[in-house]
Amino acid sequence: MKPQEVDITFQPSGRRVYVLPGTKILEAAGRAGIILQTPCGGRGTCGKCRVQVISGPCGEAADSGPLSGELAAEGYRLACQTEVQGPAVINVPSESMFEHRQQILVSDSGNAGNFNPATRKVFFELAAPSAADVRSDLARLHDAIGDDVSISPDMVRMLPGFLRAQDWRGTAVVSGDRLIGVEAGNTADSACGVALDIGTTTVVGTLFDLIGGKEMAVASSVNKQVAYGDDVISRIRRVREDRGALNVLQNAIVETINDLIEQLVAQTGIPVSRVYELVAAGNSTMQQILCGFDPSALGELPFVQVFDKAQVLPVSRLGLKAHPGADIYVFPQVGGFVGGDTVAGVTAARLDRWDKPVLFVDIGTNGEIVLAHNGSMLATSTAAGPAFEGARIRQGMRATAGAVEKVIIAEDVVLNVIGNIRPAGLCGTALIDLTAELLRMGIIDGTGRILPAEELSGEVPDAVRKRLVAEDGDMRFMLADAGETLSGEPLYLWQRDVRELQLAAGAIRAGIRILLRRANLRAEDLGAVLLAGAFGNFIRRRNARRIGLLPQIACERIRFIGNAASLGAKMVLLSADERRYASEARHLIEHVDLSQDADFQTEFGNAMLFPDGDVDACA
Repeated sequence: MKPQEVDITFQPSGRRVYVLPGTKILEAAGRAGIILQTPCGGRGTCGKCRVQVISGPCGEAADSGPLSGELAAEGYRLACQTEVQGPAVINVPSESMFEHRQQILVSDSGNAGNFNPATRKVFFELAAPSAADVRSDLARLHDAIGDDVSISPDMVRMLPGFLRAQDWRGTAVVSGDRLIGVEAGNTADSACGVALDIGTTTVVGTLFDLIGGKEMAVASSVNKQVAYGDDVISRIRRVREDRGALNVLQNAIVETINDLIEQLVAQTGIPVSRVYELVAAGNSTMQQILCGFDPSALGELPFVQVFDKAQVLPVSRLGLKAHPGADIYVFPQVGGFVGGDTVAGVTAARLDRWDKPVLFVDIGTNGEIVLAHNGSMLATSTAAGPAFEGARIRQGMRATAGAVEKVIIAEDVVLNVIGNIRPAGLCGTALIDLTAELLRMGIIDGTGRILPAEELSGEVPDAVRKRLVAEDGDMRFMLADAGETLSGEPLYLWQRDVRELQLAAGAIRAGIRILLRRANLRAEDLGAVLLAGAFGNFIRRRNARRIGLLPQIACERIRFIGNAASLGAKMVLLSADERRYASEARHLIEHVDLSQDADFQTEFGNAMLFPDGDVDACA
């Protein structure tokens, strides 16, 4: 019987998760989508992941370390060192969050950009024309908003009536260097923008106040394009084979974004007309389809993008719900399948400013990898496939209620199920955990074969050995019997599932090896490996390393940085300086096309084998 999961609530966000007793607060926070600062790699020496236990059993403070006795007495603990033992409420100070380190504020260090969004509002009170002052309407308005602001003919047509009807008072809405609207009265304290992370499977939107920079609401949704294919290759193929498919796919992502915007404004009570700017980051295929650009050239060698520089398009042209004069900024792209989400991640992580070689890995349907060294960067993308999201896994599923998300094997199997309900299937993190555990126990060998019971050593506990099932020469491992699952059918890891994981992990591992070789570096030269993306939040580093997904380096050098693409989009929304930085960073990145690399197939074949053993124990 597996231990009962415990309910953990994080304040002030109110996010709630169920985890196994003994789980580190750091991992539980990641499960809740809260990424804490860990510059020491989780060794407990920097004190940056400090949280406050409001209620619940979470262990005693360490006798020594970065926490003072006074803070410990107030319930503060290091999230990387403290385990939850029962239901708990935990407060996360803003300064402990990864995004706090990257926040857009005026900074004496000069490392962060100024808060200066592209959109600004100017309240004006103009002098009415008189016999002594017969200047034009435009001349009067330019006095208030600046001579360098352009005014379109459409705006010019409506201005005379507006100014006179409003007694020459109102609020100008300026985006960049152009006037996009005028509003009655003084609305200068109300302006919003939305940052979008457009993934192949999931889209995340964040609503910001563009006057003060405050995050106001967050919403996420499945990308409606999944109805037309699980991955970018299937969607590109659809466009190549059907001339009308581009419009269908574009409409699907526009509908997804519009639904998110409606959710965001509904949460805050702000009208859609007060959303003046959108920023979007996604992979090459997603960005091009959003813009209405044909991605067909990405389906043939060499893989060619439609654009590389950032695109700024009117939302009205795309049918997006926002102020009619608003624009959407779409991130610059690098090459092939290395798109705007990678540039956004580089922007968030400031990869060009690390003093040691650093590897950035964003794991999803596509795996984007960037190696930064000596001020330059190499970037590539690997077709990892949808295995990490539960697709093509026989009893796989996405990380939703009922998905097994964590597996521990000792004397028997212990499962952590999202929602604390009976298991319904395996999500990607559980697939990694289970395979790693079975490798350690010798139940899976280095080739990925699940061994029959008669080939196992005597050290495998009987309860675990009995979970092996052989049928028609095909081995599988049972996680839960029929009486323990939602479906009433046993839940298994099948031999084919292990092969799918080998393909996904092998593609990323081969890409990492090729970038390291091009830079004349070894894995041990890396100062840090930064795990980005929603999936990366939940990976157990030791297990990811055991299956060869990550380099065989000490866990303290493997760090979580959360949804870096989303963070980069937020930074660009809130600062024109960050927009310039993203453009400059893109020019520092050299694209490596793995399809043109003569050694890729050899590296990929070698990477299909699981590595031997663990470097050290870690979470």
